[in-house]
Amino acid sequence: MRAAIDRGNFNHLIEALKKKGFRVVGPQVRDGAIVYDELESASALPVGWTDEQSGGQYQLKRRKDEALFGYTVPQHSWKQFLRPPRATIWQGQRENLQPVPPNHDAPAYALIGVRACELKAIAILDKVCLEGPYVDPGYAALRRKAFIVAVNCSQAGGTCFCASMKTGPQVTGDFDLAVTEIVEKGKHRFLVETGSKKGEEILKDVPHADASAEDIAAAERIVAETEKHMGRTLDTAGLREIIYDNTEHPRWNDVAARCMTCANCTMVCPTCFCITVEDYTDLSGKTAQRVRRWDSCFTLDFSYIHGGSIRTSAKSRYRQWLSHKLATWVDQFGTMGCVGCGRCITWCPVGIDITEEAAALRSKPVIEEVENGNA
Repeated sequence: MRAAIDRGNFNHLIEALKKKGFRVVGPQVRDGAIVYDELESASALPVGWTDEQSGGQYQLKRRKDEALFGYTVPQHSWKQFLRPPRATIWQGQRENLQPVPPNHDAPAYALIGVRACELKAIAILDKVCLEGPYVDPGYAALRRKAFIVAVNCSQAGGTCFCASMKTGPQVTGDFDLAVTEIVEKGKHRFLVETGSKKGEEILKDVPHADASAEDIAAAERIVAETEKHMGRTLDTAGLREIIYDNTEHPRWNDVAARCMTCANCTMVCPTCFCITVEDYTDLSGKTAQRVRRWDSCFTLDFSYIHGGSIRTSAKSRYRQWLSHKLATWVDQFGTMGCVGCGRCITWCPVGIDITEEAAALRSKPVIEEVENGNA
């Protein structure tokens, strides 16, 4: 089903979701950036704001219109709501020696403004946390209650390459509602597509009209234009094999000289799922808890086993990250772990570009370097 919602009625969507008991979260401007947080109303959305992103750079700028979704992607992803950075997984008390299970009364989130690449990232997390042999109960509780309002992109960012990854800018997959924002000819409206029964029920509570042929054509044109203006490209043909064949390529030393191993790329990545587990007791020693928190393959202790860390150099840690994203992830889950959102490029302090590094491995394989006597 396709419908059209006028800009003036968009807040009815947020109100309808609240009445159904959802905790509505979406984009808003805070501290000089667009972030995802709880929304009170449509007025809290980044009205008239856009962003400019490049390697190691991010800047907000005013648009010439009052678009609600006229930006690319914020620095953090929806992962923070579906797989929180910190969660208690066990707690107990010494007196009765009985474990007290953590509270898994998960809130029902309504996620407003999920881009196509982010929707694909959620699907990848589903493979890891829901569809494998070991289900993450915390993720499962949050994910199964979530309501997703996806948004087709109306502009590509300087670090976007979702078209190369076949993950965008057109929304496909598991959503409840998908909207395309149309601001043209003095009109501001949204083309809405339903993707589930839940989506159809919510739409009934929002003033709308049948979508016109003009609305549909405008939405298709907007997405097609966005695809033409990607800021980056990544050639994925044979990339898995190229990475496997070039584990000792001199490019790894080059990137290691620039990499600060700060882990920014993994923290902002919408698909990175690595964690560590920490145990705590209170000062009296009467209670204890086990906490799971996000971790990164860039931290020195991440690969620590008895006797020391396996990956002690920046070279080995960056190689582990890129190889996992673009090669070994395919072996594990049948898809690459990168969706082309470009966050790792934007939020790297020194602007290391995953598309550039992959292209370097492709252009000068180590085998050729050895043959030429330059290895």
